[in-house]
Amino acid sequence: MTADAHKETLGFQTEAKQLLHLMIHSLYSNREVFLRELISNASDAIDKLRFASLNNEALLEGEADYAIRVEVDKDNRTITIADNGIGMNRAEVIEHLGTIAKSGTAAFLEQLTGDQKKDSQLIGQFGVGFYSSFIVAERVEVLSRKAGDPADAGVHWESSGEAEFSVEDFEKAGRGTTIILHLKSDCEEFADDWRVRSVIKKYSDHISVPVMMEKPAAPAVDKEGDEDGEEKAEDAAPEFEAINEATALWTRSRSEVSDEEYTEFYKHVSHDFDDPMTWSHNRVEGKLEYTSLLYIPSRAPFDLYNREMVRGLKLYVQRTFIMDDAEQFLPLYLRFVKGVVDSNDLSLNVSREILQQDPQVDAMRSALTKRVLDMLEKMAKKEPEQYQKFWEQFGEVLKEGPAEDFNNREKIAGLLRFSTTHTDSETQDQGLAEYIERMQDGQDKIYYVVAENFKTAKSSPHLEVFRKKGIEVLLLSDRIDEWFMNQLQEFDGKPLQDVARGELDLGEEEKEAQEKLKQESEALVERLQAALEGQVQEVRATSRLTDSPACLVVGDYDMGAQMRRMLEAAGQEVPESKPILEVNPTHPLLEKLDAEADEDRFADLASIIFDQASLAEGGTLEDPAAYVARLNKLLLELAG
Repeated sequence: MTADAHKETLGFQTEAKQLLHLMIHSLYSNREVFLRELISNASDAIDKLRFASLNNEALLEGEADYAIRVEVDKDNRTITIADNGIGMNRAEVIEHLGTIAKSGTAAFLEQLTGDQKKDSQLIGQFGVGFYSSFIVAERVEVLSRKAGDPADAGVHWESSGEAEFSVEDFEKAGRGTTIILHLKSDCEEFADDWRVRSVIKKYSDHISVPVMMEKPAAPAVDKEGDEDGEEKAEDAAPEFEAINEATALWTRSRSEVSDEEYTEFYKHVSHDFDDPMTWSHNRVEGKLEYTSLLYIPSRAPFDLYNREMVRGLKLYVQRTFIMDDAEQFLPLYLRFVKGVVDSNDLSLNVSREILQQDPQVDAMRSALTKRVLDMLEKMAKKEPEQYQKFWEQFGEVLKEGPAEDFNNREKIAGLLRFSTTHTDSETQDQGLAEYIERMQDGQDKIYYVVAENFKTAKSSPHLEVFRKKGIEVLLLSDRIDEWFMNQLQEFDGKPLQDVARGELDLGEEEKEAQEKLKQESEALVERLQAALEGQVQEVRATSRLTDSPACLVVGDYDMGAQMRRMLEAAGQEVPESKPILEVNPTHPLLEKLDAEADEDRFADLASIIFDQASLAEGGTLEDPAAYVARLNKLLLELAG
């Protein structure tokens, strides 16, 4: 059977087609990055073969010298990037080059706006890899053979980056992958030797594999007057030279590595287009020996809130690549951290399963977690503006920390930022340590209120007595807030108190006023309890309100309103519970209600006050039409 019989033409996956189109239009101004992406992929392919050959030396096929070769042809307007790494078989070529296997791709594409600058940043966080070829190429050919497969099991893939690609069998003597880019007429600069060398030096100097290019030809000199001298020079095999440092950057001393090199290495390991926010490079010696290079990105990835996202560090053992995305070295709440960890103590045949059970990994995880938290602590103290940018990108994920990492709970809590009544600003820029410094004499709790959004939290009737007394309250409105506050519970020995939960205790003086209010309004409370039977757990008089007639609170052990709404929206079963209605008997509306002799009218007014309290906390009404009817009836009576 001939190779031609195996040729087939296939269509790109829809998401791949969209991404190709965006790539060509949005990333054009930064088009040289295609070379970084392709060399980075080639380096990864070689790393994977290094690892696979530990258990199967036959995969090397007698060739253990790894290299990436880049060749340019100005006349034919092509650039070729070839590696002798793991290679791909036919099924892998179709899977990797025709589809995007990332979860959440469709959701990511929905975020794109059509604004080229914004879209290029989003595509940068997604990671473009092979598809970046089409920024500069009108046609791309890929020749690949998987290590260990016979020579006639090679594959030839070809596409012009539109709707389709073709795949056919191809005889390839050497293992690995060769990519040939047929450049667009306005991209012929990338067929120029000097231009390509400068791009490789800029982006890929840190790659641990030599990137080889042909040595510039020396002028032919015929010392003995041999007329064939020029012909001999032309017939000689071209010589190749390494044009990068080819040493693993993390193995070098910090003093030897420039900020530019750290930044480019980050882009290599993360496939991010933006510079990192900060990094930490550290070598540990003693009981455990390892090197870590950890980066905090400047922008959250598109799938940050997907807890199933691919995450983790690149793991090396004694400079040998073992795996991408080793998630065992950092907890889930630090899933945004990128980087490399290189251990001298782990076994070369370590697997993900072994990593989960190895006590050395636990010790490294603990140390690396502490290092990331120290990095953030240092940024928060020395560069508060930079830390604020970090918080805006990753703050919600950091809030998962207190529940997941009990040992570092206090440290994480110190890094959290909130909106508070101290500034009344939506910007979350106030820390718990600052809150404690501002606490009033005799105040022994940190108070907070949870609502659906900032405006609802800021205007909550539960804050009225706190504003009157000048007591600061945290204003929480992120979806995770109620759950996370229940996990945190205290900071620096001060318990956290939800102002909408249970009875309020603001000191002895307040208790006496509350007791007096209860006695004076006993009859009103009983009537309200009877009118709202089945809708509320309890009605009670309160001194916490100054401007509002009523508010809803939950029992000490009941689920909060925000958590209840979130679970209901997710289709979860929620335990049955009714709110407590607290009323302000000194409010004109309640005084009028107390004087109402008509019980039907009293019941209507009581229901309106209950519904208004529910709306004020951001809730929804069970029967909005009934509320509108009662309100209209009341308005008509007032108008009449």
